[in-house]
Amino acid sequence: MEMLVASAIGILTAAGIYLCLRGRTFPVVLGLAMLSYAINVFLFAMGRLVVDRPPIYEKGITDYTDPLPQALVLTAIVIAFGMTALVVVLSLRSFLETGTDQVDGKPDDEPEDIAP
Repeated sequence: MEMLVASAIGILTAAGIYLCLRGRTFPVVLGLAMLSYAINVFLFAMGRLVVDRPPIYEKGITDYTDPLPQALVLTAIVIAFGMTALVVVLSLRSFLETGTDQVDGKPDDEPEDIAP
């Protein structure tokens, strides 16, 4: 099971980095979302979650889970949502200003300057 979770984290991270390096804005937004998913799964895996145990300590209970990873992941989800919303608005504004969705802002048909 650990190998499956580690592979999923690796695949999400690799796909996120690949998409972040693309030339258009929409794949960059998807890449950032995949990276945030990979971080959330990593935090859950590091928290060693157990099933059927309460997350808060009470009298008479000997086994309980650590609530810190759950709180970290909830915070990461909120931050990732805000970050994604900001990047979408910035990319939409960039598209409306430049008329292209290229990350560098240059249109597709404009040749790049090549210095000899």
